[in-house]
Amino acid sequence: MGDAREQAVAVLGAGSWGTALAILLSSEGQPVRLWGHLKAEVDALLEDRENRQFLPGVPLPPSLTPEADLQRTLEQASEVIIAVPSHAFSAVTKAIEPLLDGNPGIAWATKGFEPGSQRLLSEVAASHLPGRDLAVISGPTFAGEVARGLPTAITVASTNPAHADRLANRLHTSWFRAYTSSDMIGVQVGGASKNVLAIAAGIADGLGFGANTRSALITRGLTEIMRLGLKLGGKSETFMGLAGLGDLLLTCTDNQSRNRRMGLALAEGQTLESARAKIGQEVEGVHTAKEVYALAQRLQVEMPISEQVYRVLYEDLNPKTAVHNLLDRSQKAEGL
Repeated sequence: MGDAREQAVAVLGAGSWGTALAILLSSEGQPVRLWGHLKAEVDALLEDRENRQFLPGVPLPPSLTPEADLQRTLEQASEVIIAVPSHAFSAVTKAIEPLLDGNPGIAWATKGFEPGSQRLLSEVAASHLPGRDLAVISGPTFAGEVARGLPTAITVASTNPAHADRLANRLHTSWFRAYTSSDMIGVQVGGASKNVLAIAAGIADGLGFGANTRSALITRGLTEIMRLGLKLGGKSETFMGLAGLGDLLLTCTDNQSRNRRMGLALAEGQTLESARAKIGQEVEGVHTAKEVYALAQRLQVEMPISEQVYRVLYEDLNPKTAVHNLLDRSQKAEGL
């Protein structure tokens, strides 16, 4: 079959992150097909040779082919990478199963839980794609920086070490480094839950509470993520790595984060709907807050910051009241 780097990769999802991954993968001549579900958007990619909606000014490499037909996208692909919003993940994994050509590896860069069931995306993928090699890609990554070739490091997790190594090799360039892990649970919980904490950090900063508050939120937020992740079977060391602390720090502290910007907007008094419209892209933390809250309640995991974010988003709790609710909690010893 030849060198793995010479075989086609199918990237499903032509938003900012899917496009950035497709640019990365094709930057050294590797053939990549980028699928988008809206033909008009794919036609624009073909004509403009850039994603003017999400990554303006970044050209698509010659070996990157935008594609609106899902079956053509998947033909002879040796790796399929899914980069759609979490609410579309189940439908996409179900749709591709009968269309897969051969036995490609399946990976995803989607961060979230399945809406309603709170299942990890690895559970969803395994149910729709039985017997396939599965992997998750996660870490501190802003799509624009990846697309522009700024130095970045991520984690590729799979229960099949050979698949993790193969995918990490595909992603590797002189400016992009992929580390491997066997902890798919921890990597997924870290990548999903940090978006909720980023909304909290945005709220606190938008209210002018300062650097001390932000630092406390990040630190205690990491504790919450670890509680949930360990309960689900993740490994503690994962949460101190790129897919845990690294991603949490990035998303909580930089305004490129849509989740942080959502928190800032809510602190300004904007409604959830108006903030979403202003941001103009999917804000995963809004969906994830509902799932994390339900999961924490079911598993009896204490996640007070995530709970307050949920109440702001879904119970119209005043953001300032949410912060004071956290400060008014009873004194306790630090630790898990």
